[in-house]
Parts: sequence; structure tokens; C-alpha cells
Amino acid sequence: MEELVEKAARLVANARKILVFTGAGLSTESGIPDFRSPGGLWSRYNPQDFYFQRIISSDKSREKYWVMSTEFYDAMKDATPNRAHIALKEMEEMGKILAIVTQNIDSLHQKAGSSPEKIIEIHGTAFSVSCLSCGKKYEREEIQSRLLAGEKVPSCDACKGILKPDTISFGQSMPESKMESSFRYSRECDLCIVLGSSLVVYPAASIPMQAVENGARLIIVNREPTPMDSVADVVIHGALGKTLTALMEQLRRISSGPQ
Repeated sequence: MEELVEKAARLVANARKILVFTGAGLSTESGIPDFRSPGGLWSRYNPQDFYFQRIISSDKSREKYWVMSTEFYDAMKDATPNRAHIALKEMEEMGKILAIVTQNIDSLHQKAGSSPEKIIEIHGTAFSVSCLSCGKKYEREEIQSRLLAGEKVPSCDACKGILKPDTISFGQSMPESKMESSFRYSRECDLCIVLGSSLVVYPAASIPMQAVENGARLIIVNREPTPMDSVADVVIHGALGKTLTALMEQLRRISSGPQ
């Protein structure tokens, strides 16, 4: 493990434009459950009940959606960044980070102090809500207060339109501008670091692959194997916080002494 961490640190030391790609495995180390794992959200709810078309076409579906949405919001609203998030902030301060593309909706990169302009939340955020008709935005806490006060299906107070958390639902189009930016960075980066992603959810998982196809080196840190392990320069199967902390220690050592 130490040898792999040192190799990864040297790749980071030699990189100038790093694209970081993060998934649910990063959030679980902050105590946020992986919704796809056994006992997770999708073992207790049927994902088909929450397809975008159902949400916008039925009050009953929206009521069920808000119950589910409240459960996962409650699981992440008080979560705090872990050591891996903090390591990425330090890496940015060293001038290494081109962008952080995240599948996570928990805002933990922002809480850790990473620059908001460098963070691309391709699956959206659980911390705001928008009207699907007029576009008015709300803080999630405001809508949460309305739900706790007894509203089953909150609607827009400006136009009575449908409200929905700013997360991407099944069957909902991915945000075009965010995906375009992500793929642009995948073509520009010289190193891609994948943290806590199984790399099986598309189209997001094609972002690291495009980075490799455009000549970038690849580091994958994930507890389980991924479909891209065979094309990575370094693969570490282990805890992200521990691994990134060790990587940053090596990186500081490399940066302060002769190469």
C-alpha cells in the first residue's frame, strides 16, 4: 500500500491540471449512507416510483417523493467533511486542481473549503429546491420547515408550480452545461483522480474514461474494484480518508525536497 501511495503522490507532484471525480464512497466516510448498498434507501423504496415523469404528473407520487427526499436530506444535512475532502482542499491550495466533478449531492466539497467555482455537481444538490415552472429557488431548509409544519406537497409561492429538490431524478436529463464543462476538463487534464466511485453510472462514468483517452494519467481510490482498474496507473483499494492523508504527506515531502 505504501508503495502505491508513493507512486500516486509522484503522479500528483508531476501533474499541473488534475481533474478529481468523486462518488458515494467519499460521502460514506462522512457518515452518509450509500443509497444503493444493502439497507440503503433503494432497498426500502422502489426507484421506479421516483422517475421524473411520475413526479411531475401525480400529486400522490410527489407526496411519496417528498417523504423519501426528506429521509435522504436528513441523512446528510449535518454531515461534515472527512479527511479526503480536506486533502483535496490542500491539493487545490497547491495549485493542482483543475476541477472537481462530483456525483454527490451533499455539498461536502464546499463545506471543506474547495472553491465553489471548481466544483461541478453533475447530479445536483440536495440543499436547494426549484420551481419547475418559474424557476424560483428556495433554500432546502425553508421547504423542510413547510413539510414539518404539515404540507404534504409544497408548491411554489410565486406561481403555484411544482417544486423539486435540485437533484437529478431517474429519467431526468443531465444538466447540459455541467456535462459539457466536465467533458471539457476531461480533455484538458493531465491527471484524473477517481475517489469513491464504482464507475458504473453513466454518462458520468465516461468522464474519467475520456480523460484517459486524451492522454491523462489515472489514479483510482475505491474500496471495491471498478471497470476502469485495468487502465489506471495506480489503483488503491482502501479507505479514502486514510489514503488521501498518506498521499498528501508524501506529496508535501516530495514538494519540499529534491525530486
